[in-house]
Amino acid sequence: MDKEIKHLDYAASQVFGSPLTYEAVEKLDTTPELAMRVEAFTSRFCRLQDTLGDKLLPTLLKALGEPDRALLINLEKAEKYGWLESSEQWIAIRQIRNQMIHEYIENSQTLFDALITAYNNIDTLKQFADSLEKQAVKLLA
Repeated sequence: MDKEIKHLDYAASQVFGSPLTYEAVEKLDTTPELAMRVEAFTSRFCRLQDTLGDKLLPTLLKALGEPDRALLINLEKAEKYGWLESSEQWIAIRQIRNQMIHEYIENSQTLFDALITAYNNIDTLKQFADSLEKQAVKLLA
């Protein structure tokens, strides 16, 4: 998990180290270096979110004796346990994730807005990862 977070932080610094502008996103077709950095950020953001929500959370809940459930129910459980501040916020971030992937070529404004929102929510992913990691350590102790 630490490695994924480290790689996400690095990718974020490469995209947002100097302010990312809408104009830059609009010109991704002609700036392959920036396009590759944006792709790396998007990929790493999505990968961490998938690891947390689709792999680590269900495994942890199962270890606590919780039945297998859909993602939304698992997120609500995580919120109930105090591991996640808001399941609704997580779902909103998930939608941002989908916009970064599916709107990448289609709509520069949607992609720009999604990238900025994702960047502003990196700490949410990190806090959730930290909470899940602490709970896992408790279970193994």
